[in-house]
Amino acid sequence: MQFPRAVRALGLVLALAGCASNAANMTSPSPDAPWKPNGREGGYWSAQKSSDKAASAAAGGSRDFGVPANPELSVLPQTPGIDLNRKYGLAELIDIAQRNNPATKAAWHQAREAALAVGMVEATYLPVITASVIGGRQSVRTPLPVPIGAERYFDTTASGVTSVLALQWLVFDFGQRAAVAEAAKQAAVASNVLFNGAHQKLIFDVTHTYYAYGAAVENVRIAEEALRNSEKIRAAAEAKLANGIATTVEVAQARQLVAQAELRRVQAVGQQRDAYQALLAAVGINATLQIDVKDANRRPLPAPSKVPLDAIIRVALARRPDVIASYSAIAASKAGVKAAKAEFMPKVFVAGTVGKGNGNFNVNNLPGISQQATGAGVLVGAAVPIYDGGLRAAQLEQAKSRVESAESTFQRTQTLAVTEIVAASNALTTALESYRAAEALNRAAAVTYDAALQAYINGVGTVTEATAAQSGLLDARQAKADAHAAALIAAANLAFVVGALTSSQSAP
Repeated sequence: MQFPRAVRALGLVLALAGCASNAANMTSPSPDAPWKPNGREGGYWSAQKSSDKAASAAAGGSRDFGVPANPELSVLPQTPGIDLNRKYGLAELIDIAQRNNPATKAAWHQAREAALAVGMVEATYLPVITASVIGGRQSVRTPLPVPIGAERYFDTTASGVTSVLALQWLVFDFGQRAAVAEAAKQAAVASNVLFNGAHQKLIFDVTHTYYAYGAAVENVRIAEEALRNSEKIRAAAEAKLANGIATTVEVAQARQLVAQAELRRVQAVGQQRDAYQALLAAVGINATLQIDVKDANRRPLPAPSKVPLDAIIRVALARRPDVIASYSAIAASKAGVKAAKAEFMPKVFVAGTVGKGNGNFNVNNLPGISQQATGAGVLVGAAVPIYDGGLRAAQLEQAKSRVESAESTFQRTQTLAVTEIVAASNALTTALESYRAAEALNRAAAVTYDAALQAYINGVGTVTEATAAQSGLLDARQAKADAHAAALIAAANLAFVVGALTSSQSAP
């Protein structure tokens, strides 16, 4: 009777071993051979097995490392609340980004996980109650040395069911759970602060790309106007050539100016497309959408002014999310030291059980013997750690090291914050001064161009002077547009690094 059971057990082992070897066939047979679905992957991949074989045969047996396409992955998520007939300003784009950008959603889930961790730690203060049910049956057949009548075997059968309700409660642990709970709370605070910081970063990213897109749009306008001005010079040169008062060299120079202007216009249009895609990516919406964006290029700029950096730095350090989060990390690591010290102390616990069981015993179909029993008990004990090979001491030193690391990180975060604030303030001052200088340059270049064009038309100037004036005017206007956008971006950057860019309405 035992031999068939052994055979069945051996067959089961061999079948499991076969499954393990077959699982290895799910990968590529060699480093230079492509992977193809073999039908064991399940779901969509298994359905691709036959089509991949046909594709491989059609390729003539060449090695094709393409991956089977999954049409389900080509469905782009839709952004709710987008009106393609509406013109969107900066505040509206920020609101859309805060509702749809995956970065803020990920930060929110991290904050929720940290909050749930606090609840899990607090749950350790409560007792743990478990219910268990164990049942079983055992049959034993023993050959009789001497048959008794028709009986050649001695059969016994035992069965029973036991149900137990158990309670475990850690009553006192010298503040270990309190320390762990404090560390979890500090981590939750840091996660919530960083969640708000993620929104601040998102507001800055949208603001930055919005003004960069506005500058790109303005540069396209300037390039188109420069092209029209270049065509005026070419027309004047061709008219003078027709009247015999210009040379073919002058006409060639004028035509070269038009070609250069066209090239710059094409480049400006390409930069506008790139800036538009960057704006949509910052907002977090489908890059294929075509939305209308309001123009911010006419926004007036303030004059450069000195700001009290010391006061700004003190306020910024008190409210910047990264500084607050790094300070919370120090508090969490200090709580970790308390928890590590508590590992050296005993734990006092209470345990209790309530159980009930019944069993049955039968021999050779004789009347069975049944028995029922119940029991209950309460235990109070203490576990005292004596020796662990230095594990707890190492954990304590590790916790102290985390405190020192968190303090160093906090100091470094403060230093970087001060550096960013000073650099952002200097950048804003430089951008505003550059814009004022670009305004003056633009006015002077416009006068120079008008004078040079009229002089050439009237025969007292050269085409070289006219083309140079046109190029200078184009550079001056682009410099003014770039300086305007740079000033707005610098203002947004300063607001961001001091922790003041907190809503769509606070964007400059």
